[in-house]
Order: sequence, then C-alpha cells, then structure tokens
Amino acid sequence: TYPPASHLQPPMSSSSSPATQRRRLHPAAYLSAVAALLALVAAAFSRALGPRFPSPPAARRCRPDPEGSWSAGVFLGDSPFALKPIEHWGASADAGAGAAWPVANPAVTCADVAEAGHPSSFVASPFLFLQGDDIYMFFETKNPVTSQGDIAAAVSRDAGATWQQLGVVLDEEWHLSYPYVFSYNGKVYMMPESSKNGDLRLYRALDFPLKWALEKVLVEKPLVDSVIINFSGSYWLIGSDLSSYGAKRNGELSIWYSSSPLAPWNPHRRNTIRSMDNGPSFRNGGRPFVYDGDLYRIGKQSGGVSGHSIKVFRVEILTANEYKETEVPFVFDKPRKGRNAWNGARSHHLDVQWLPSSQLWIGVMDGDRVPSGGSVHRLTIGYMFYGVTLLLVLLLGGFIGAIRCTIPLRWCVPHTEKRDDLLHGRQQIFLKYKLSSLFSGLNKLGSLLGGRINYRTWKGRVYALLVTLILTFLTCLGTHCIFGGNGAEEPYPIKGRYSQFTLLTMTYDARLWNLKMFVDHYSKCASVREIVVVWNKGRPPVQNELKSAVPVRVRVEDKNTLNNRFNIDEKIKTRAVMELDDDIMMPCDDLERGFKVWREHPDRIVGYYPRLAEGTPPEYRSERYARQQGGYNMILTGAAFMDHGLAFERYWSKKAEVGRKMVDSFFNCEDVLLNFLFANASSTSTVEYVKPAWTIDMSKFSGVAISRNTQAHYHVRSKCLAKFSELYGNLTAKRLFSSRGDGWDV
Repeated sequence: TYPPASHLQPPMSSSSSPATQRRRLHPAAYLSAVAALLALVAAAFSRALGPRFPSPPAARRCRPDPEGSWSAGVFLGDSPFALKPIEHWGASADAGAGAAWPVANPAVTCADVAEAGHPSSFVASPFLFLQGDDIYMFFETKNPVTSQGDIAAAVSRDAGATWQQLGVVLDEEWHLSYPYVFSYNGKVYMMPESSKNGDLRLYRALDFPLKWALEKVLVEKPLVDSVIINFSGSYWLIGSDLSSYGAKRNGELSIWYSSSPLAPWNPHRRNTIRSMDNGPSFRNGGRPFVYDGDLYRIGKQSGGVSGHSIKVFRVEILTANEYKETEVPFVFDKPRKGRNAWNGARSHHLDVQWLPSSQLWIGVMDGDRVPSGGSVHRLTIGYMFYGVTLLLVLLLGGFIGAIRCTIPLRWCVPHTEKRDDLLHGRQQIFLKYKLSSLFSGLNKLGSLLGGRINYRTWKGRVYALLVTLILTFLTCLGTHCIFGGNGAEEPYPIKGRYSQFTLLTMTYDARLWNLKMFVDHYSKCASVREIVVVWNKGRPPVQNELKSAVPVRVRVEDKNTLNNRFNIDEKIKTRAVMELDDDIMMPCDDLERGFKVWREHPDRIVGYYPRLAEGTPPEYRSERYARQQGGYNMILTGAAFMDHGLAFERYWSKKAEVGRKMVDSFFNCEDVLLNFLFANASSTSTVEYVKPAWTIDMSKFSGVAISRNTQAHYHVRSKCLAKFSELYGNLTAKRLFSSRGDGWDV
C-alpha cells in the first residue's frame, strides 16, 4: 500500500513565515557578495603571482604546452660517457653577445625559434650533422597554432657555443619529430618520425639545410624514433612499431636490414626483438654511436614521476637472425636546482658525435624543467580547490540562513495516467516513493543546519569570518595552481644566449646560521655557477655543513678586513661576480634581472641599494633621500654585480692604497671606495640600479649586524666621502631613476 499523492506534498515550515523571510538575507545578494569578494581576492592574488616586473623574453614568446617546456643544450667531453655542459668548458661568445662568459645552456629554446618568425611552444629531439667546421642542429619544434611538430634547424660555427636559427625547414600536414639526419653517397637525407601519417618517410636535401624533398617511403608502418646505421657491412633500421595489436608506447622495438638505405628493407627474424613481454623495452633516444670499436644504442625510459631518462646499451650481437644488447652505466650529473634548471626534471634524447676541430665529443640533449603532466596536474588541483570553495560557499549560506535549499517533493509524485503494464507502474511508483523519502530527509537535514550560525552575534560573526578566510585561502590556492605558472625563476637571455656568474659573500663564525640559509637558497638560482665564501674570522665550516646545489668554495683569509671582499681570485671561473652580504635574502628572479642588466653594462656596478652623495663636503644619503632628489650616484656593493677582473684590479691598484688603509681604519667604506675608483676611471655613469621585488635583512633577527647604529654609520661614511673626494675626485653625475627604459629601475 502506498501513501496517497497528497501526502507527498512538502509540509509548511514555520521557517517560511513572513517574519523569517524578512530576517533572512536574500540568497542572490549573499552569493553575489561572496562571489564578488572571492573574485576580487583571486584577481588580486593572480596579479601578485604574475611578475612584478616585465617577464623574460622567453616567457613572453613561448606559449605553454601540456607536453612541457622542452629546450636543447650542448655538452662536450673526452668521451661519450664523460659529457659536461658547455659552461663547464668556459666557452665564451663575442663581445656583442652581452658579456656571455661563459656561455651557458640551454643553447636552443622555443624563444629562439619564435624570434626567427616561427611560433613555437618547445623544441625537442635534437640531432647534429657536421659539415666541415659548421655544426647543424635539427630538432622538433611544436607549432602552438597547428598543434603539430615541424622540423627546424640551427647552425653553429664556434664549436657549439652560439647558434644561428635557420627557421623551419620541413613542414607537412601531419606531425613531424625525431629528425634523424645522415649522409649516403655524398647526399644528405632526413628520416623524421611521421607515424601520424602511418608510414616512415625518407627526405633528400635539395638545398641543404633549408629545402627537402620526399625521396621514398621506407616502411609502410607507423614507426617512431627510427634510426639507420651502417654496421658490419649492412644497413640497419631500428625503430618502434606501433602498428601491432596491443603495442605499448614504450617499445615493441623492431629491426630491419638492407644493403642500402634506399633498397627494400627486410624484417629481422626475431621481430619484435624487445617488447614489454620479454623484458623492459626502451625506444630509441638518439643516434647510435661507435666508441672503442663497440656499437652503442641510446634508449629512453618513459613514465614515472621524473617523466623520462636516458639509457645506453652496448650491442653485443647484431645479425639478420640474432640481436643482443646489455645496458651499460651512463652517469650524467643531473642538476639539483629543480625547476630553476632548464633540464631539472627530465631528459629523453641524446645525440653524440666526434668533433674533429676540438678533438672532443659533442652532444646535444633535450631537457625540461617540469615533470611529465605537470601542467595538467596543476589545472586539476586548481579546479579542485575551486570546487571545494563553491561547496563551502553553499554550506556557509545554509549555516547563516541566507540560503535555503529545499527539494520540491512534487518531483516525486507518481504519474496518474493509465498504464498498460501494471507491474512497471508499481515499480515506478515505488522508486518515486523512495526518492521522496530521501528528499524529505535531505530537506529535514537542511532545516536543521539552516540558521545554525547566527551572524548577528559576535560568536557567529567569528565563525563566518573564519569560513570566509578559508574560502579566500582556497581561492588563492586554486588561482595559483591555474595561473601561477610552473614556479620556475628562469634566467633572462640576451640575444638568445645565457651565461652564469659567481656568488661571493663575506662572513665569519658568528653568522654561520645566516650562511647556511644563504647557500641553500641562492644555490638554486638558475645562473649561479659557484658560491665563494670569504671567511674572515673563526672556525670555517666544512663542506657537509652547507647544503648547496652548486659547488661551494670557502676561502679562509689571514686577516679580518673588509678589503678581503675584493681580493683577486684566479680560481673564479666566470667574468661576473655577484657580491652579496650573507644576511640579505631576495628572490632568485631579482638576481636574474640584475645579472641581465649587468650583461648589458659589464663595465658598471649593477646593484639593488642606491645611495646619493652630494653637498660640499659630500654627505652620505639614504635611498629614501635619493628618491626624493630623483637620482643616485652610488651602489652598495653588499648586493651588486661587477666584472671581478676589472673591479678587483682597480681596488688593489697602487692608486687605491690610501683608500684601503682608511677602510681598515674605519672598518667601513669599502663599497664607497670601489664606487670612487669606478667613477675615477670613466667620464660616464658607472652605476646601475635594479629594484628588487622584496628583500629581508636577516641580521635583524640575529643581533650580529655590523652597522646597527644608522646615524653613526652614516657619519663615518660621510667622512670617507670627504677624504675619497680629495684623493679620487668627485663621483659621477646623478643617475636618474626610471632612466634605463626596462622598468626595473623605478
């Protein structure tokens, strides 16, 4: 027996009285207010997440891609198993390259391709082709407009130090990648992956390297990552066949053989030679190479958190009937800078060749700073936060009585029309009866929860405020995940070239805790090559006390003097030195921006703390005063870039001897002296200011600051100014703020 339909009508609730309706907030008004508040917070947070200053050129020209932010780097070594990045070898670019000494990886990025007039979201799978002293690099570039890969090229005429972009050289209606280039009978051929077209094609260069024409279809199978090698009197085609049923993306490695790259290809007797069923299988990850008479195949392992990794196999047997390979150790120093390193997360391709001009092996490797699926993961997490926020908004509205969600029970009233199938009708009525019971229970629960928080009382307002803060926090997290980027603080290239600098700090034993944080933080900055610690007093730290992603060298001094900051050091491997006090903390992006400005003005002191010296006799003035006057003529070297060869030689010249004695006498003014020495050697501006996004003076928390009495400190420096003016002349004319044009000196 089922209750009559009249029993299913929603009962009249006492909460629906006119008085209650007047007290209840209008749901639309409540939702609009909350939504507006969260939107404003999210917008403000998104604005704060974005770069406070103009973003790197690479970030402006490269469009994000779900597959990653791949780029290519150059490596050199005495053997294919001892490759080091090009910055390790101290290769430098010409003077017009923006003081790129040493040149650093990545060598080719999507920004370089975009500058050549071709939209690009990443570059990957690079292959080299040597022609005399010219080194050509062919690589996949993904076009964000067509969402497919094209083949682009670049050339280097200085052993891989710098690269000139040649643009896209092969574009088809389908996706292209893995541009394997080789020569045969005096002609140059390219065999790119074209599995999306269902075959493997061979192209011949008509006008190398810019123009190519289809020579023939080699195999009518969707092979991926294929290579052709000449070994033991035969040509061997090795690739991964994805046409077989159930073929896995990681493998199904197969071999074909022939007497010529242009002749018909015969399948290997044991195809598929490597598959997921007979052991781990690794697709080709580059060109096979011969070293000490042995043939090696490069493979790539896909999957996992790290995404991809490179494997090397020594081929033991390669005949028409047999194939055997064994994995050999391939040790590669993976960067420890995480997302700040261009290849900090993964690599999946390597091509190595012997470079006769340098008597070294040269290799090109691709790399990505974010793990596989990083962008999709960020989007998923971001929208999850938004979903939780929306749910909490509804719950908050219910708790304070602003939202009353009631499910109409008439939705569950059974239909009264005549039915032919009585059993079916009874089942339908029973289902609707159960639904009505469920809806009634939900309505009762809503009535119980509704108005549980009286926002008119102080306690209710505290609850509402706490929930609102949680909502705001979740909204900011979601906004950060979706719009905040990959979290990397990337370097700023000049003319497509990157470089590195040495970070130098001076300290002593009482500030060891500062030093530990200093090293841990700044060693992860992308362009930092090495950290040099000038140790003035006390027991120096041992290596395992300092956690660092780059080499740390502690230089113990015999005398506790501020002059040690500028001691000539032949072991410094970079032209640029960043002098930075160990108690100053700032983002890596601030260092990268300052380094870019210095590369544009390598003859100047580029720093973050401007000062003004003016008057007769000159007085030492603060940054605040300098801003009121509209300009500055000094930069504190406690946070400044300089050419260490130029600066340190000037500081230890005979001319500066009296000034150094004053520094020892006052235990102060070493940075003032260096500013005078630069000004004395030039008639133009010798200082450049870069505004940091934020800085923290850690000495405020330690009690070991050198100059805690600001007034006394400024008085001493004014004495130094007066004396240095007599010895070395006046400082250069006042340099105006916001005069450089890059928006970083406001």
